Amino acid sequence: MARRHNYKNLKIWQLGLEIANDVSDILVNFPKHERYDLSSQLSRCSVSMPSNIAEGSGRTDKGFKNYIDYSLSSSYELGTQLLIAYYRNYIDTETLKKLESKIEECQKMTMGFQNRLD
Repeated sequence: MARRHNYKNLKIWQLGLEIANDVSDILVNFPKHERYDLSSQLSRCSVSMPSNIAEGSGRTDKGFKNYIDYSLSSSYELGTQLLIAYYRNYIDTETLKKLESKIEECQKMTMGFQNRLD
């Protein structure tokens, strides 16, 4: 029988949700002209991280691995976009480092979880 995962109990989903909320908090201070550009991209990829874990959790382990890949890809995209925001002076060094640290932790945990699937 195929095993399913309760995404709400997964630490990778919980941390992904925390990152998405952190990103949402910093977007409030972004310039209005970025609303449909960088702000939108940051929001979408940060939300994509926990969302793909949730969506994949309803699949078999083989299918779940693909969704974990999507989540990881979004985390790398998010890291790049945060650097762009930093270079444009929308976020400070402390905010960048804090988010980079959380993203890196999430990536390590997510890869570890993925390696334990079938």
